[in-house]
Amino acid sequence: MKRISTGMLIGLYALLVLTSCSQKKEEKIEKVQYQVTSPILIDTTLSKNYVSQIQSIRNIEIRGLEKGYLQQIYVDEGQTVQAGQLLFKIMPKFYEAEYLKTQAQAKAEEIELENTKALADKNIVSKNELALAQAKVDQAKAEMSLAKLHVTATEIRAPFAGTINRIPLKLGSLVDEGELLTSLSDNSQVYAYFNVSESEYLDYQTNTENRANNEVNLLLANNQLLKYKGKVETIESEFNNETGSIAFRARFPNPDKLLRNGETGRVQMLVPLKHALIIPQKATYEIQDKTYVFVIDKNGVVKSRNITISNDLPDLYVISSGLAPTDKILIDGVQKVKDDDKIKFEFVAPQEVMSHLQIHAQ
Repeated sequence: MKRISTGMLIGLYALLVLTSCSQKKEEKIEKVQYQVTSPILIDTTLSKNYVSQIQSIRNIEIRGLEKGYLQQIYVDEGQTVQAGQLLFKIMPKFYEAEYLKTQAQAKAEEIELENTKALADKNIVSKNELALAQAKVDQAKAEMSLAKLHVTATEIRAPFAGTINRIPLKLGSLVDEGELLTSLSDNSQVYAYFNVSESEYLDYQTNTENRANNEVNLLLANNQLLKYKGKVETIESEFNNETGSIAFRARFPNPDKLLRNGETGRVQMLVPLKHALIIPQKATYEIQDKTYVFVIDKNGVVKSRNITISNDLPDLYVISSGLAPTDKILIDGVQKVKDDDKIKFEFVAPQEVMSHLQIHAQ
């Protein structure tokens, strides 16, 4: 009988201990208070990246104007040249001979003109014969000028200062008329072409105050920003029906010749956002590539809700669907609660929450 009483006492003691621990645990849970806020509607600007194609301000193909053998190459690939500098020479012997022939013919016609003029002064020949002799001189001089042009065309010169690109032909190669000799790029400035969606284009065109003087940045392939800012200069006249976008063109200075024709990068442009619905990024969590927040109902019960993010800002998300400005969302303890939990919470005004985050509100 004494043993049974002792066992009962031990069991009662254990029950009291468990009950006490359970009460303490419940009291601890009840004392937890979470912070809750609401999405906020604001006007802001978004720094958005656009994949861009970089082109030299001038980039041309240099081709042979005459057929012949490549006699001289005066430059090398990648060399910087000045306007008017001699680049190539095509063997000119045939054209020089043709020029000498037309020069002699022109001289003979001039002599014939002088003789005809002397006879015309004595009324031995008519004025028509004098005019015909003059016409022959003019024709001979025209042929001489054309032959000289052919000789000149055997010397290929740079039309502007720039950088020589690849030279596909070698000395002694037979050059056909119009054959590519090289290309020349003026990289003192460059264009960056990038495509903008229709909605962003409309926002850009209708919100002129937020353009920051049309200034844009260029993020290079190594994720470094170009130290020179560019400006949006032109917008194409038509939308691409397949992509629903329109091309913008920005000009960037390139005094260091860092940028080359055909390079790629990302243009960073400030895009105005009107009536954007903003929430803190820390209020969200992801499951299988979907983004969720915890919404608190009027009874303090937690419910998960899928949302759609249209853009992201530093520490913030712009929401396109799933939330309304009147909703209350959990902003701390997201990993500690689950659906249908009833919690105690403190509401923090969204303006106060945003004041501790990075944003550029208008």
